[in-house]
Amino acid sequence: MYSDFHLHTDFSADSQASPESQIRQAITSGIPRLCITDHQDFDYPKQYNEDFTFPTNIYFTKLSSLKEEYEKKIQIFTGVELGLRVHLQSFLKEYTESWPFDFVIGSVHLVGGRDPYYPDYFEGRSEEAAYREYFECILENVELHWDTFDSLGHLDYAVRYGPNQNKYYSYEKYRDIIDEILKILVNHGKALECNTSGLSCGLGHTNPHPDIIKRFVQLGGEMITIGSDAHKPANIGFGFHTLKDMLAGCGVSHYTEFHRRRPVFYPL
Repeated sequence: MYSDFHLHTDFSADSQASPESQIRQAITSGIPRLCITDHQDFDYPKQYNEDFTFPTNIYFTKLSSLKEEYEKKIQIFTGVELGLRVHLQSFLKEYTESWPFDFVIGSVHLVGGRDPYYPDYFEGRSEEAAYREYFECILENVELHWDTFDSLGHLDYAVRYGPNQNKYYSYEKYRDIIDEILKILVNHGKALECNTSGLSCGLGHTNPHPDIIKRFVQLGGEMITIGSDAHKPANIGFGFHTLKDMLAGCGVSHYTEFHRRRPVFYPL
C-alpha cells in the first residue's frame, strides 16, 4: 500500500475526523507512512462563513504527541495544504519557512474571491469559461509561488464541482494553459500530486486527469506525490490499489514523499 500524503482532520474546517481516527484507519489499511495536511487558506472569503485556518503551534504539539504514541505502528509526518493567493505571496513564503513542515501542498481553492466548491462560482457563465478561469488562476499562482510549495495539489479541482463535472472536460480543451503550469513545475523541480478524491467523489479518474500526469512526465516531470484528500477515515487510501497500473501507463516508475521538505523516492 502506498503512503497517504494528503488528508485532513478536525484541524480543517471541513473535517470532523480526529487525527487519531485517521491514523488508526491508516494503520488498519496497511498504510506505512501518513502526512496530515490540514487546510491553511488565509483570508478565506467571509461570505462562506468558514475559517480555513488552524493554530499551527497547537497542530505541531498534537502531531508530536501522536508521532510518539504511534511510532511502532506507522510513521507520521507533518504537512499543510496551503491555499495559494496572489496577494499573499510574501506572507505565504514566510509562513512555510517559519514552521518545520515535512511537506507543503500548494493548492488553489479561490478564484476572484469565489470557491468552485460552491455553486456561485459557476453562476452567470459557461462551465468551460469557469474552468478556464480556474486554470488561469493556477498558472498565475504557480508563477508567483513555485518556491513556497513542494507539490501542486489537485490541479483540476474545479472539475469536481462543475454543473456537469467532467462530462465535457478534457486535458486537450485546456492544453494551452495546463502545459504552461506543468512547464513551471518541471523547470523548478516541483512535484505534481495524484489525488484520488476524484475517484471517491465519482469522477472515475484522479485529480488531475491521467492525461495531465502523462503530459507532466513527457515534459520531464519526475515527482508524483500521492494523496487521498480524505476528510473522513473511510476515504484514507481510497483507490490506491488502482494507481500502479494507471501511473505506470502514464510513464511513472516511482512516487515521491517529502520528509523535511526533501524528496524521497519509492518504487510503484
